[in-house]
Amino acid sequence: MLTVGCEKDFLAENNASAITLENYFTTAAQASASINGIYPTLQLFTATDGYGESPWESLEFPVGHATSLGQSLYNNGLIRHTNSSIEPVFRTVWVGFYNGIANANVAIKRIPPIFMNEATKQSLLGEAHFLRALYNFYLVRLYGDIPLITDPVDFTSPDLYPIRSPKQKIYELIVSDLKAAENSGLPNTDKTGKVSLGAVKSLLASVYLTMAGQPLNGGAEYYKLSAEKAKEVIDAGWYSLFTDYAFLHDRAHKNQGELIFQVQYQAGIKTNDLTAAVTPSKIGISMLSNEYGAIMPRSEFVKSYEPNDKRSQEKQFFFTEYTKKGSSTIVKFGEYALYKYFQVEAAGPGGDANSDQNWTILRYPEILLIYAEASNEISGPTQTAYDQINLVRRRANLQGLSGLTQNEFREAIWKERYHELAFENKAYFDIQRTKKVYNLVNNRFEDAFAFKNESGATFNEKYMLWPVPSSEIDANPKLKPQNPGWE
Repeated sequence: MLTVGCEKDFLAENNASAITLENYFTTAAQASASINGIYPTLQLFTATDGYGESPWESLEFPVGHATSLGQSLYNNGLIRHTNSSIEPVFRTVWVGFYNGIANANVAIKRIPPIFMNEATKQSLLGEAHFLRALYNFYLVRLYGDIPLITDPVDFTSPDLYPIRSPKQKIYELIVSDLKAAENSGLPNTDKTGKVSLGAVKSLLASVYLTMAGQPLNGGAEYYKLSAEKAKEVIDAGWYSLFTDYAFLHDRAHKNQGELIFQVQYQAGIKTNDLTAAVTPSKIGISMLSNEYGAIMPRSEFVKSYEPNDKRSQEKQFFFTEYTKKGSSTIVKFGEYALYKYFQVEAAGPGGDANSDQNWTILRYPEILLIYAEASNEISGPTQTAYDQINLVRRRANLQGLSGLTQNEFREAIWKERYHELAFENKAYFDIQRTKKVYNLVNNRFEDAFAFKNESGATFNEKYMLWPVPSSEIDANPKLKPQNPGWE
């Protein structure tokens, strides 16, 4: 269905039920509103589907570096790798992202004939192509071979009951969409949360890095493309690292500095349970109505940081104590919690109880690390590659790296990704493309299918993909066969 919103506000979804495709796409304002209607699907990441359950958490638990509430059998199943294909999140993500693709397809099809400023038209189409690419990028990594749908679907469409296309075809569309967005005249950056040229190039660098690894195994060609695209972002000078990690989760710095592309929230319009999810369960420190303790980093993960790493210190990425609500008493948790997602303005003393922290999809440190990794795979460690990773390390009060072999540098970059991008939905996809998991205690990388992690689970090979939702296969048998191990 087409979803539209006012031009100034694309945070909330407004269904215009009286509008049809035949009578709608006639003005520039309608074109802009149709693009705004593609964005709300992004809010699916933090949407709570049950008590303390959401897609962003579901992407973290299989990695084995977090614990969860005992009440959530589903979350604990993800930690133990024992879920079935009927779990709700598998359908939530599939249906949600295909709805986003559907809205993008309508916009891409219907906007070109509209009589309007051509530069504005192309920029709007660039947003649609980027968002379609982003949704497909998540779907193909999560489900493997998936339906490739590029046209609006109605009850007479051959895509009403689609077949699954080879993942290579999906990646071809993703790259094509991002190249179209790259040439659409988008602004270099955007502080309102909309798509920018920087976001397009950054996502393309990530896509190429993924294509270089498993399961496509594109190798050197795609490492080179990834390094080149990341270097374009770096050389442009559009982004810079924050001087304070607190800026990652406050209101004043949304969509600025190192935050390349975020999912948007705003108190009074659209809020989320992100802070509630990371606050220890019912501990009484938060101004919010809920304290789920839904996802808590394992102590082994926090202790895997190097000595004196600023990120592992109190109230940087993690915290172990906080002031009790309505008093000056300090409550000690007895475990680590994610301060990285604790929004003080909402949950802290005197907070307004409106958790509206943005969810970050692309951040500048990732681009620095993508360049370092991709270039290392091509030519081994170079000074330019060291310079990028050392920017991240020195901000964390760590010494810069130097004098490493190619293999040593590769693993150093992987560790930096785990530590800098912790709990940002990167680790699961890193395991997919490398088939390696991080041994926290021994500080090294192991075969994903042989190592028993700190949660006591060995990575089940079937978790390299999520299952196609059982309800979708029941409705459309053409989606068979199910992904391996999920029958």
